Order: sequence, then structure tokens, then C-alpha cells
Amino acid sequence: MRGARVLAVALPAAATLAVLAAGAALFMVSGIYDIGADDHHTALVTALIGELRDRSIAVRAQPLALPDLTDAAQIAAGAKLYALHCVGCHLAPGVNRSDLNRGLYPHPPNLAQQAPPEARRAFWVVKHGIKMSAMPAWGRTLDDAAVWELVAFVRQVPSMTEEDYERVTH
Repeated sequence: MRGARVLAVALPAAATLAVLAAGAALFMVSGIYDIGADDHHTALVTALIGELRDRSIAVRAQPLALPDLTDAAQIAAGAKLYALHCVGCHLAPGVNRSDLNRGLYPHPPNLAQQAPPEARRAFWVVKHGIKMSAMPAWGRTLDDAAVWELVAFVRQVPSMTEEDYERVTH
């Protein structure tokens, strides 16, 4: 009797999963979803990707040890790295678009126009990048000390004027 009940639940569940898997496979091979960077995701896909990204980063960034990010030399070193590697996508005080930034989707945040990022999350994102977003994994070319320098600088960008930015990056 118990085996019959388990079977009565397991078979419909397995059939439902098989239909869902077949539907997902059909959707993928159809090519119907436009993956081009010049068209936006649907609201559902945007929400799912955003939640996945935010939770993934939060879980991985939480255990990182947070160094002192207020040292002027560290911030200045980060400014040079930012001007070299980041400004084309993430812009700067007084710069609202670039040729590279305009063509990216999802659009990278303008770091001069938002609240300073949480340091551990910023470190993790800079070091590891984000899949399918054009955010590279700078940890492949920069050591952890340089990544923390970038983070120290990025946390200062929202409070900078154009003149401050020019002074510190040149």
C-alpha cells in the first residue's frame, strides 16, 4: 500500500519534470530568446539574474577580511588603476558616457553617481568579475593588494568633483 502511494506521487512528479526539461530544451534550441547586447532582457530574466548575482556575491564576499581603506597612498594607487582599467565602462565624475559604456548590456554602473559600494562586495566583484556582464576578473592580472587599492579609490569616487578626479588620476 505504501509503495503504491509513493508511486502515485513519484510518477506525476517525474512526468512534470520531464515535460519542463523538454520545454526548456526546446526553448534553448529554438533560438527564440534574443541574447544580443543591444536588446534588454525580459523583466523576469532581469529579476532572476539580479537576484542570482546579488546573492552569489553576498555569500562569497561576506567572509573576506576588510583592510583599512583610508590610506591616501592606497587611494592614489587605486586612482591610477581605475583610470587605466575601469573608466571606459564605469565612467568618472563629469563623464556620463563613453563609446564602450554605451554598447554594454547590462549597463555597468556609473560609479561616480551612486553610493559607495560595500567594500567586501566590491573586492569580490573586481577580483572575480561577473559572468555575461563584461565585468572581467581582474584577479587574473592584479594581485589582492592592487584590487584593494581599486576598492579604496572606488569608494571615494562618488564624493569627487571633476577636478578632484583629474588631480588624483594624473
